[in-house]
Amino acid sequence: MDRHDFAGLTAVDAAKMHLKDLEVQGQFGVQFLNYWFDYDRQAAFCLAKAPSGGAVEAVHRQSHGSVPGHVIEVDQRAVERFMGGIVDHRPGEAYVETAFRTILFTDIEGSTSLTQELGDARAMEMLREHDRIVEEALGRHGGSEVKHTGDGVMAAFPSVVGAIESAVQIQRALAEADDRLRVRIGMSAGEPVTERNDLFGAVVQLAARLCSRADPGSVVVSSAVHDLAIGKGFAFRKRGSLSLKGFDEPVDVFEVVWQLPQVETAVANERPDPSAHA
Repeated sequence: MDRHDFAGLTAVDAAKMHLKDLEVQGQFGVQFLNYWFDYDRQAAFCLAKAPSGGAVEAVHRQSHGSVPGHVIEVDQRAVERFMGGIVDHRPGEAYVETAFRTILFTDIEGSTSLTQELGDARAMEMLREHDRIVEEALGRHGGSEVKHTGDGVMAAFPSVVGAIESAVQIQRALAEADDRLRVRIGMSAGEPVTERNDLFGAVVQLAARLCSRADPGSVVVSSAVHDLAIGKGFAFRKRGSLSLKGFDEPVDVFEVVWQLPQVETAVANERPDPSAHA
């Protein structure tokens, strides 16, 4: 998969460039499978079967001259899981489709101690309940499961709003199901190909780190997720900056307020009683 950065490119321009790639790809033993073009971010990502990254660059250089800034080796099945399936667009069809994804991790608190406390059968029953709730939330809000981690799930969403709504649904459903089943959720967002040369590498790492630092029963998100959700009807509280392994600088962290009725009641109870000064 490769990444191109543009300025002022249209969906029609991107479709024409892709057609030119298809015309010469055979000369270099390359087969382009799909591409994503994000008009707002002016970024394009191409997925291809190729003998090397150099062959992909050679096709682009000969066909239209726009050489990608980064080319990374990826597993096609992993791309399909992250991207929620690859749509087979007709050659030359102009379309806009972002490759930007929000990555969500869940992690069951104390899964080992639950097994010791409840026994294998009951602990597995609770894990299946977690999986059912998560699967239902992903299906409702457009998420796709990338992998099951044993104590949780990693999922990808094309929409920040869908990811947050899914996380809120998960926490509320778990709270109603069994108060012993408490889950941490962490989220980050970004594009698939960066200078780290790994598919969603930094995004996945950050989401996993945030999940590990979240309190049981909470949803914590990166500043990118928070900023993209501004004005979308969600409430956040700032958790400050955290120093996380693998990141050179502290990361700003926000918590999603998903228990709004309780929070509003708590705030109201903290307000001064006007009659007390009468």
